[in-house]
Amino acid sequence: MLVEFRVKNFRSLRDEQALSLVASKDKTLSDTHTLSTGFNAVPALLRSAVIYGANAGGKSNLIKALQYMRGVVTESATVIQPGQTYGVQPFRLDSKSSSEPTEFEITFLLDGVRYQYGFALTPQRIVSEHLLVYKAFKPQRWFERSYDPDTGKDLYEFGTALKGQKNVWEGATRPNSLFLSMAVQLNSEQLRPVFDWFLNQLVIFNELTPPTPHFTVQMLRQAEGKKAICNFLTAADISIADIDIVTRKVPGQELHFDLAAGKTEVRSQEMEENELRFHHATEHGKAVFGLADESSGTRNLLFLTGPVLDILKKGLTLVIDELDTSLHTMLVRRLVKLFNNPALNTGGAQLVFTTHDTSLLDAPDLFRRDQVWFVEKDREQASTLYGLSDFSPRKNEARERGYLMGRYGGLPFLRDLEHIH
Repeated sequence: MLVEFRVKNFRSLRDEQALSLVASKDKTLSDTHTLSTGFNAVPALLRSAVIYGANAGGKSNLIKALQYMRGVVTESATVIQPGQTYGVQPFRLDSKSSSEPTEFEITFLLDGVRYQYGFALTPQRIVSEHLLVYKAFKPQRWFERSYDPDTGKDLYEFGTALKGQKNVWEGATRPNSLFLSMAVQLNSEQLRPVFDWFLNQLVIFNELTPPTPHFTVQMLRQAEGKKAICNFLTAADISIADIDIVTRKVPGQELHFDLAAGKTEVRSQEMEENELRFHHATEHGKAVFGLADESSGTRNLLFLTGPVLDILKKGLTLVIDELDTSLHTMLVRRLVKLFNNPALNTGGAQLVFTTHDTSLLDAPDLFRRDQVWFVEKDREQASTLYGLSDFSPRKNEARERGYLMGRYGGLPFLRDLEHIH
Protein backbone atom coordinates (compact mmCIF):
# COMPACT_ATOMS: atom_id res chain seq x y z
CA MET A 1 0.00 0.00 0.00
CA LEU A 2 1.15 3.52 -0.78
CA VAL A 3 2.07 5.51 2.31
CA GLU A 4 3.62 8.67 0.86
CA PHE A 5 5.03 10.08 -2.37
CA ARG A 6 7.46 13.02 -2.49
CA VAL A 7 8.73 14.89 -5.51
CA LYS A 8 10.91 17.97 -6.01
CA ASN A 9 11.87 19.95 -9.11
CA PHE A 10 9.71 18.08 -11.62
CA ARG A 11 7.91 20.26 -14.18
CA SER A 12 5.78 22.77 -12.21
CA LEU A 13 6.50 21.00 -8.89
CA ARG A 14 9.52 23.15 -8.04
CA ASP A 15 9.61 22.80 -4.25
CA GLU A 16 9.23 19.47 -2.51
CA GLN A 17 5.62 18.29 -2.48
CA ALA A 18 4.29 15.33 -0.48
CA LEU A 19 1.10 13.33 -1.03
CA SER A 20 0.38 11.34 2.13
CA LEU A 21 -2.14 8.53 2.51
CA VAL A 22 -1.54 8.27 6.24
CA ALA A 23 -4.89 8.59 7.99
CA SER A 24 -5.32 11.31 10.58
CA LYS A 25 -6.57 10.58 14.11
CA ASP A 26 -10.09 11.56 13.03
CA LYS A 27 -12.38 8.57 13.68
CA THR A 28 -14.93 9.61 11.05
CA LEU A 29 -15.61 6.66 8.68
CA SER A 30 -12.45 5.00 9.99
CA ASP A 31 -14.01 1.52 9.86
CA THR A 32 -14.60 1.78 6.12
CA HIS A 33 -12.28 4.41 4.63
CA THR A 34 -9.07 3.44 6.45
CA LEU A 35 -7.05 0.28 6.87
CA SER A 36 -5.05 -0.64 9.98
CA THR A 37 -1.39 -1.40 9.29
CA GLY A 38 -0.02 -2.75 12.57
CA PHE A 39 2.73 -0.07 12.57
CA ASN A 40 2.85 2.39 15.45
CA ALA A 41 4.42 5.06 13.25
CA VAL A 42 1.75 4.59 10.56
CA PRO A 43 -1.26 3.08 12.35
CA ALA A 44 -3.77 3.50 9.50
CA LEU A 45 -3.76 4.29 5.79
CA LEU A 46 -6.46 5.76 3.56
CA ARG A 47 -8.15 3.58 0.96
CA SER A 48 -8.70 6.49 -1.43
CA ALA A 49 -7.75 10.12 -2.06
CA VAL A 50 -8.93 12.81 -4.49
CA ILE A 51 -6.95 15.76 -5.87
CA TYR A 52 -8.53 19.02 -7.12
CA GLY A 53 -7.06 22.00 -8.90
CA ALA A 54 -7.39 24.34 -11.85
CA ASN A 55 -6.46 23.38 -15.38
CA ALA A 56 -2.65 23.54 -15.74
CA GLY A 57 -2.41 23.87 -11.96
CA GLY A 58 -0.14 20.84 -11.57
CA LYS A 59 -2.49 17.92 -10.80
CA SER A 60 -1.40 15.95 -13.85
CA ASN A 61 2.25 16.74 -13.17
CA LEU A 62 1.95 15.00 -9.79
CA ILE A 63 0.67 11.87 -11.52
CA LYS A 64 3.35 12.15 -14.22
CA ALA A 65 6.01 12.47 -11.53
CA LEU A 66 4.93 9.18 -9.96
CA GLN A 67 4.78 7.64 -13.43
CA TYR A 68 8.27 8.93 -14.26
CA MET A 69 9.70 7.48 -11.05
CA ARG A 70 8.11 4.15 -11.86
CA GLY A 71 9.55 4.23 -15.38
CA VAL A 72 13.11 4.91 -14.18
CA VAL A 73 12.91 2.03 -11.69
CA THR A 74 11.55 -0.48 -14.20
CA GLU A 75 13.62 0.56 -17.23
CA SER A 76 16.95 2.11 -16.15
CA ALA A 77 18.80 -1.24 -16.10
CA THR A 78 17.30 -2.67 -19.27
CA VAL A 79 15.83 -0.09 -21.66
CA ILE A 80 18.16 2.85 -20.95
CA GLN A 81 21.41 2.34 -22.82
CA PRO A 82 24.93 3.34 -21.67
CA GLY A 83 25.43 7.06 -22.18
CA GLN A 84 21.75 7.69 -22.92
CA THR A 85 20.26 10.78 -21.26
CA TYR A 86 16.93 11.13 -19.47
CA GLY A 87 14.17 13.40 -20.71
CA VAL A 88 13.41 14.59 -17.20
CA GLN A 89 12.01 18.13 -17.02
CA PRO A 90 12.99 20.23 -13.99
CA PHE A 91 11.25 23.50 -13.15
CA ARG A 92 12.52 25.84 -15.88
CA LEU A 93 11.22 29.25 -14.81
CA ASP A 94 14.19 30.05 -12.60
CA SER A 95 17.86 29.43 -13.37
CA LYS A 96 18.61 27.75 -10.04
CA SER A 97 15.99 25.00 -10.32
CA SER A 98 16.62 24.31 -14.01
CA SER A 99 20.18 23.24 -13.23
CA GLU A 100 19.39 21.17 -10.12
CA PRO A 101 18.46 17.45 -9.94
CA THR A 102 14.91 16.13 -9.85
CA GLU A 103 14.14 14.16 -6.68
CA PHE A 104 11.67 11.36 -5.99
CA GLU A 105 10.93 9.38 -2.82
CA ILE A 106 8.20 6.87 -2.10
CA THR A 107 7.15 4.97 1.02
CA PHE A 108 4.98 1.86 0.82
CA LEU A 109 3.95 -1.19 2.82
CA LEU A 110 4.44 -4.68 1.44
CA ASP A 111 3.96 -7.95 3.33
CA GLY A 112 4.23 -6.25 6.72
CA VAL A 113 7.40 -4.32 5.87
CA ARG A 114 7.68 -0.56 5.30
CA TYR A 115 10.05 0.52 2.53
CA GLN A 116 11.30 4.08 1.95
CA TYR A 117 13.08 4.40 -1.39
CA GLY A 118 14.22 7.44 -3.33
CA PHE A 119 16.66 8.82 -5.86
CA ALA A 120 17.68 12.05 -7.57
CA LEU A 121 18.73 12.42 -11.19
CA THR A 122 19.81 14.86 -13.84
CA PRO A 123 19.41 14.23 -17.57
CA GLN A 124 22.92 12.74 -17.57
CA ARG A 125 22.98 10.50 -14.50
CA ILE A 126 21.66 9.31 -11.15
CA VAL A 127 23.19 11.57 -8.47
CA SER A 128 21.84 9.87 -5.32
CA GLU A 129 19.83 6.81 -4.29
CA HIS A 130 18.80 5.29 -0.96
CA LEU A 131 16.67 2.56 0.59
CA LEU A 132 15.45 2.38 4.20
CA VAL A 133 13.60 -0.71 5.42
CA TYR A 134 11.42 -0.74 8.53
CA LYS A 135 10.97 -4.28 9.81
CA ALA A 136 10.69 -2.83 13.30
CA PHE A 137 10.43 0.73 14.61
CA LYS A 138 14.10 1.46 13.90
CA PRO A 139 14.95 1.62 10.17
CA GLN A 140 17.64 -0.45 8.47
CA ARG A 141 19.65 1.48 5.85
CA TRP A 142 20.19 -1.17 3.19
CA PHE A 143 22.16 1.08 0.86
CA GLU A 144 22.97 4.69 0.07
CA ARG A 145 24.58 6.00 -3.10
CA SER A 146 25.87 9.50 -3.81
CA TYR A 147 27.77 11.07 -6.70
CA ASP A 148 31.06 12.83 -5.97
CA PRO A 149 31.56 15.49 -8.67
CA ASP A 150 35.21 15.97 -7.65
CA THR A 151 36.16 12.38 -8.48
CA GLY A 152 33.37 11.70 -10.99
CA LYS A 153 32.51 8.48 -9.12
CA ASP A 154 29.57 7.09 -7.16
CA LEU A 155 30.13 6.44 -3.47
CA TYR A 156 28.23 3.55 -1.85
CA GLU A 157 27.46 2.68 1.76
CA PHE A 158 25.86 -0.70 2.47
CA GLY A 159 24.09 -1.81 5.63
CA THR A 160 24.70 -5.23 7.12
CA ALA A 161 21.07 -6.21 6.54
CA LEU A 162 21.55 -6.23 2.75
CA LYS A 163 23.02 -9.56 1.68
CA GLY A 164 24.42 -10.75 -1.62
CA GLN A 165 27.06 -9.72 -4.16
CA LYS A 166 26.96 -6.03 -3.39
CA ASN A 167 30.34 -5.30 -4.96
CA VAL A 168 29.29 -7.01 -8.19
CA TRP A 169 26.04 -5.05 -8.34
CA GLU A 170 27.88 -1.82 -7.61
CA GLY A 171 30.39 -2.47 -10.38
CA ALA A 172 27.66 -3.24 -12.90
CA THR A 173 25.59 -0.13 -12.11
CA ARG A 174 26.08 2.50 -14.81
CA PRO A 175 25.93 6.25 -14.04
CA ASN A 176 22.51 6.42 -15.71
CA SER A 177 21.02 3.30 -14.09
CA LEU A 178 19.65 2.69 -10.61
CA PHE A 179 21.51 0.38 -8.25
CA LEU A 180 18.16 -1.12 -7.23
CA SER A 181 17.23 -2.00 -10.81
CA MET A 182 20.66 -3.39 -11.71
CA ALA A 183 20.88 -5.50 -8.54
CA VAL A 184 17.49 -7.06 -9.30
CA GLN A 185 18.60 -7.78 -12.88
CA LEU A 186 21.59 -9.59 -11.34
CA ASN A 187 19.33 -11.75 -9.14
CA SER A 188 19.09 -9.90 -5.83
CA GLU A 189 16.09 -11.66 -4.32
CA GLN A 190 16.19 -9.39 -1.28
CA LEU A 191 15.67 -6.25 -3.38
CA ARG A 192 13.22 -7.82 -5.81
CA PRO A 193 10.09 -7.04 -3.73
CA VAL A 194 10.89 -3.31 -3.96
CA PHE A 195 11.34 -3.49 -7.74
CA ASP A 196 8.25 -5.68 -8.16
CA TRP A 197 6.11 -3.22 -6.17
CA PHE A 198 6.74 -0.59 -8.84
CA LEU A 199 6.27 -3.12 -11.64
CA ASN A 200 3.21 -5.01 -10.39
CA GLN A 201 1.62 -3.24 -7.41
CA LEU A 202 1.39 0.30 -8.82
CA VAL A 203 -1.05 0.94 -11.70
CA ILE A 204 -1.20 4.38 -13.33
CA PHE A 205 -3.74 5.53 -15.93
CA ASN A 206 -3.45 8.92 -17.62
CA GLU A 207 -3.26 10.42 -21.11
CA LEU A 208 0.07 8.67 -21.69
CA THR A 209 -1.12 5.22 -20.54
CA PRO A 210 -4.92 4.92 -20.75
CA PRO A 211 -6.72 1.65 -19.93
CA THR A 212 -6.48 -0.68 -22.93
CA PRO A 213 -9.12 -3.19 -24.08
CA HIS A 214 -6.70 -6.12 -23.74
CA PHE A 215 -7.10 -6.78 -20.01
CA THR A 216 -10.90 -6.52 -20.07
CA VAL A 217 -11.05 -8.78 -23.16
CA GLN A 218 -8.97 -11.41 -21.35
CA MET A 219 -11.35 -11.27 -18.37
CA LEU A 220 -14.36 -11.58 -20.66
CA ARG A 221 -12.95 -14.87 -21.97
CA GLN A 222 -13.34 -16.36 -18.49
CA ALA A 223 -16.78 -17.16 -17.12
CA GLU A 224 -16.06 -15.67 -13.68
CA GLY A 225 -14.51 -12.50 -15.10
CA LYS A 226 -17.31 -12.05 -17.63
CA LYS A 227 -19.94 -12.39 -14.92
CA ALA A 228 -18.19 -9.82 -12.70
CA ILE A 229 -17.89 -7.28 -15.53
CA CYS A 230 -21.51 -7.67 -16.64
CA ASN A 231 -22.73 -7.41 -13.04
CA PHE A 232 -20.77 -4.19 -12.55
CA LEU A 233 -22.11 -2.66 -15.77
CA THR A 234 -25.65 -3.63 -14.74
CA ALA A 235 -25.12 -2.05 -11.32
CA ALA A 236 -23.95 1.08 -13.14
CA ASP A 237 -27.33 1.20 -14.91
CA ILE A 238 -25.90 0.28 -18.30
CA SER A 239 -28.36 -2.10 -19.94
CA ILE A 240 -25.89 -4.67 -21.26
CA ALA A 241 -27.20 -8.18 -20.67
CA ASP A 242 -24.21 -10.01 -22.14
CA ILE A 243 -20.93 -9.46 -23.99
CA ASP A 244 -19.58 -11.84 -26.63
CA ILE A 245 -16.12 -11.94 -28.16
CA VAL A 246 -15.90 -13.00 -31.80
CA THR A 247 -12.34 -13.89 -32.80
CA ARG A 248 -11.45 -14.14 -36.46
CA LYS A 249 -8.29 -14.58 -38.49
CA VAL A 250 -7.30 -11.61 -40.64
CA PRO A 251 -4.34 -11.12 -42.99
CA GLY A 252 -1.49 -9.11 -41.52
CA GLN A 253 2.24 -8.47 -41.64
CA GLU A 254 4.99 -9.06 -39.12
CA LEU A 255 8.64 -7.97 -39.05
CA HIS A 256 11.29 -10.69 -38.72
CA PHE A 257 15.02 -10.14 -38.24
CA ASP A 258 17.28 -12.65 -39.93
CA LEU A 259 20.33 -12.94 -37.68
CA ALA A 260 22.37 -14.82 -40.30
CA ALA A 261 21.68 -12.34 -43.09
CA GLY A 262 21.63 -9.35 -40.78
CA LYS A 263 18.53 -7.84 -42.38
CA THR A 264 14.85 -7.32 -41.65
CA GLU A 265 12.11 -8.79 -43.79
CA VAL A 266 8.33 -8.43 -43.82
CA ARG A 267 6.35 -11.67 -43.79
CA SER A 268 2.65 -12.15 -44.41
CA GLN A 269 0.98 -13.76 -41.44
CA GLU A 270 -2.52 -14.43 -40.19
CA MET A 271 -3.38 -12.45 -37.08
CA GLU A 272 -6.24 -12.65 -34.59
CA GLU A 273 -8.79 -9.84 -34.40
CA ASN A 274 -11.26 -9.61 -31.52
CA GLU A 275 -14.69 -8.08 -31.98
CA LEU A 276 -16.83 -7.24 -28.96
CA ARG A 277 -20.60 -7.68 -29.34
CA PHE A 278 -22.93 -6.18 -26.75
CA HIS A 279 -26.34 -7.71 -26.09
CA HIS A 280 -28.92 -5.15 -24.96
CA ALA A 281 -32.34 -6.25 -23.74
CA THR A 282 -35.50 -4.39 -22.75
CA GLU A 283 -39.03 -5.56 -22.12
CA HIS A 284 -39.84 -4.63 -25.71
CA GLY A 285 -36.99 -6.36 -27.53
CA LYS A 286 -33.35 -7.29 -27.88
CA ALA A 287 -30.48 -6.10 -30.07
CA VAL A 288 -26.75 -6.69 -30.55
CA PHE A 289 -24.37 -3.73 -31.00
CA GLY A 290 -20.70 -3.41 -31.85
CA LEU A 291 -18.12 -1.49 -29.84
CA ALA A 292 -18.40 1.55 -32.14
CA ASP A 293 -22.15 1.74 -31.40
CA GLU A 294 -21.56 2.21 -27.67
CA SER A 295 -20.97 5.65 -26.14
CA SER A 296 -17.48 6.80 -25.24
CA GLY A 297 -18.53 6.71 -21.59
CA THR A 298 -19.57 3.06 -21.86
CA ARG A 299 -16.33 2.17 -23.62
CA ASN A 300 -14.22 3.98 -21.02
CA LEU A 301 -16.09 2.32 -18.18
CA LEU A 302 -15.81 -1.11 -19.80
CA PHE A 303 -12.05 -0.88 -20.32
CA LEU A 304 -11.63 0.46 -16.78
CA THR A 305 -13.86 -2.17 -15.16
CA GLY A 306 -11.55 -5.11 -15.89
CA PRO A 307 -8.45 -3.54 -14.33
CA VAL A 308 -10.42 -2.13 -11.37
CA LEU A 309 -11.88 -5.54 -10.48
CA ASP A 310 -8.43 -7.12 -10.72
CA ILE A 311 -6.87 -4.33 -8.62
CA LEU A 312 -9.49 -4.81 -5.91
CA LYS A 313 -8.87 -8.56 -5.92
CA LYS A 314 -5.07 -8.26 -5.68
CA GLY A 315 -4.92 -5.23 -3.35
CA LEU A 316 -2.99 -2.96 -5.72
CA THR A 317 -2.65 0.85 -5.80
CA LEU A 318 -4.47 2.56 -8.69
CA VAL A 319 -3.65 6.15 -9.68
CA ILE A 320 -5.85 7.84 -12.32
CA ASP A 321 -5.61 11.29 -13.83
CA GLU A 322 -9.03 12.87 -14.49
CA LEU A 323 -11.19 9.91 -13.49
CA ASP A 324 -14.35 11.84 -14.38
CA THR A 325 -13.46 12.07 -18.10
CA SER A 326 -16.47 10.68 -20.02
CA LEU A 327 -17.86 9.18 -16.79
CA HIS A 328 -21.01 10.41 -15.09
CA THR A 329 -20.51 11.68 -11.56
CA MET A 330 -22.61 8.79 -10.18
CA LEU A 331 -20.27 6.27 -11.83
CA VAL A 332 -17.26 8.01 -10.30
CA ARG A 333 -18.94 7.79 -6.90
CA ARG A 334 -19.62 4.09 -7.45
CA LEU A 335 -15.95 3.43 -8.24
CA VAL A 336 -14.79 5.32 -5.14
CA LYS A 337 -17.24 3.39 -2.98
CA LEU A 338 -15.82 0.11 -4.26
CA PHE A 339 -12.45 1.01 -2.76
CA ASN A 340 -13.97 2.39 0.45
CA ASN A 341 -16.00 -0.79 1.05
CA PRO A 342 -14.04 -3.31 3.19
CA ALA A 343 -16.43 -6.10 2.20
CA LEU A 344 -15.52 -5.64 -1.48
CA ASN A 345 -11.98 -4.31 -1.03
CA THR A 346 -10.59 -7.11 1.09
CA GLY A 347 -7.00 -6.84 -0.16
CA GLY A 348 -6.31 -3.25 0.84
CA ALA A 349 -6.44 -1.74 -2.66
CA GLN A 350 -6.12 2.04 -2.94
CA LEU A 351 -7.46 4.62 -5.38
CA VAL A 352 -5.85 8.04 -5.94
CA PHE A 353 -7.31 10.27 -8.64
CA THR A 354 -7.58 13.82 -9.93
CA THR A 355 -10.89 15.37 -10.95
CA HIS A 356 -12.81 18.58 -11.60
CA ASP A 357 -16.06 17.06 -10.30
CA THR A 358 -16.75 19.29 -7.30
CA SER A 359 -20.02 17.52 -6.47
CA LEU A 360 -17.97 14.68 -4.98
CA LEU A 361 -16.92 16.97 -2.14
CA ASP A 362 -20.40 16.93 -0.62
CA ALA A 363 -21.39 13.38 -1.59
CA PRO A 364 -22.56 11.66 1.63
CA ASP A 365 -19.86 9.53 3.29
CA LEU A 366 -17.65 9.54 0.17
CA PHE A 367 -14.52 11.21 1.59
CA ARG A 368 -13.05 12.02 4.97
CA ARG A 369 -11.41 15.42 5.31
CA ASP A 370 -7.91 13.89 5.10
CA GLN A 371 -8.74 12.26 1.75
CA VAL A 372 -9.16 15.56 -0.12
CA TRP A 373 -6.19 17.42 -1.65
CA PHE A 374 -5.69 20.54 -3.75
CA VAL A 375 -2.99 21.74 -6.14
CA GLU A 376 -2.48 25.44 -6.88
CA LYS A 377 0.09 27.48 -8.82
CA ASP A 378 1.57 30.63 -7.33
CA ARG A 379 2.65 33.79 -9.14
CA GLU A 380 5.98 32.15 -9.99
CA GLN A 381 4.07 29.30 -11.70
CA ALA A 382 5.23 26.77 -9.12
CA SER A 383 2.63 24.23 -7.96
CA THR A 384 1.85 23.54 -4.31
CA LEU A 385 0.02 20.46 -3.00
CA TYR A 386 -1.93 20.77 0.25
CA GLY A 387 -4.76 19.00 2.06
CA LEU A 388 -8.28 20.04 2.98
CA SER A 389 -7.37 19.23 6.58
CA ASP A 390 -5.06 22.26 6.59
CA PHE A 391 -8.20 24.45 6.75
CA SER A 392 -9.77 22.57 9.68
CA PRO A 393 -13.22 22.45 8.04
CA ARG A 394 -16.22 21.52 10.16
CA LYS A 395 -17.52 17.99 9.64
CA ASN A 396 -20.80 19.25 8.19
CA GLU A 397 -19.25 22.08 6.18
CA ALA A 398 -20.45 22.59 2.59
CA ARG A 399 -17.13 21.71 0.98
CA GLU A 400 -18.19 22.18 -2.63
CA ARG A 401 -19.47 25.69 -1.95
CA GLY A 402 -16.35 26.52 0.05
CA TYR A 403 -14.10 25.32 -2.75
CA LEU A 404 -15.97 27.19 -5.49
CA MET A 405 -15.91 30.35 -3.38
CA GLY A 406 -12.13 30.08 -3.18
CA ARG A 407 -11.79 29.25 0.50
CA TYR A 408 -9.43 26.33 -0.19
CA GLY A 409 -7.68 27.77 -3.25
CA GLY A 410 -6.96 25.55 -6.24
CA LEU A 411 -9.20 27.62 -8.56
CA PRO A 412 -8.34 29.25 -11.90
CA PHE A 413 -7.85 33.02 -11.93
CA LEU A 414 -10.49 34.31 -14.36
CA ARG A 415 -10.66 37.84 -15.71
CA ASP A 416 -13.86 39.58 -16.71
CA LEU A 417 -14.92 39.06 -20.32
CA GLU A 418 -14.76 42.83 -21.05
CA HIS A 419 -10.97 42.59 -20.73
CA ILE A 420 -10.84 40.15 -23.65
CA HIS A 421 -10.48 41.85 -27.06
